[in-house]
Amino acid sequence: METRVLPFDDAAIAEGARLILAGELVAIATETVYGLAADATNAEAVARIYEAKGRPSFNPLIAHVPDFAAAQRIGEFDDQARELAESQWPGPLTLVVPLRQMAGIASVVTAGLPTIGIRVPEHPAMQALLRAVRRPLAAPSANASGRISPTRAEHVLKSLGGRIPLIVDAGATDRGLESTIVAATDGALRLLRHGPLQIDAELTPGDRIEAPGQLANHYAPSKPLRLNATRAEPDEYLIGFGTVTGEESLSRSGDLVEAASRLFDLLHQADASSKLRIAVAPVPNDGLGAAINDRLRRAAS
Repeated sequence: METRVLPFDDAAIAEGARLILAGELVAIATETVYGLAADATNAEAVARIYEAKGRPSFNPLIAHVPDFAAAQRIGEFDDQARELAESQWPGPLTLVVPLRQMAGIASVVTAGLPTIGIRVPEHPAMQALLRAVRRPLAAPSANASGRISPTRAEHVLKSLGGRIPLIVDAGATDRGLESTIVAATDGALRLLRHGPLQIDAELTPGDRIEAPGQLANHYAPSKPLRLNATRAEPDEYLIGFGTVTGEESLSRSGDLVEAASRLFDLLHQADASSKLRIAVAPVPNDGLGAAINDRLRRAAS
């Protein structure tokens, strides 16, 4: 299959919508990472996501919708979930809520669970595609399953080139980390995955898969990864932070926002280098640092 890369404009969105409605896949930018979008009401189309990514079938997908009204048509929101949605959407928050009966969502999206992860993205490219197709879009990160998440169109092409028909190139993503995931299914908010938003909810990893990103080995480069490194071994590509210098740095000034936006870019760069291993400098576990360290721990497992 030839994978075309088109710059984000009206023509690209029209072509993307045509492909989505024909049951095909389209990679497109969101504010977090590039997503691999398919019609969430079309089981065969969603199955192509699993096929293209090599994704475990028990790992559910996130349904993207253009606004809260559309979210309410497929999920049930209690007062806490409604308040959180209205304060944070559109944005990098996924809410896991009970799936509404007769919602029309293919069961492969939820991996057979009675809940669904929903997000209202703010990126204009994804919003344009959602409004063009007028259907929910299942859209995990546009990379081979378990590999480094893509923050640029070239990352998608390297990982999925030849497996999907179209990438809509809207430049580098703003946030650089997948969305924060919060479950609102039992009368309390539970944090399932760290992300760009800091939400006041208890982290509940557990053994049950409720949302993407809960597998232990995830976001992994092809090379061994060593964490909390203050210097590089001879065969290592060191990604620095703050006072720890390296081949490149997440942030020389110690800015966690900058570090989050550069994380996957630099992991891709290190993975493509001639060095046999990757090392990453210590990152404080405060605020956004918790999300960065969560990704790094999974990448190193």
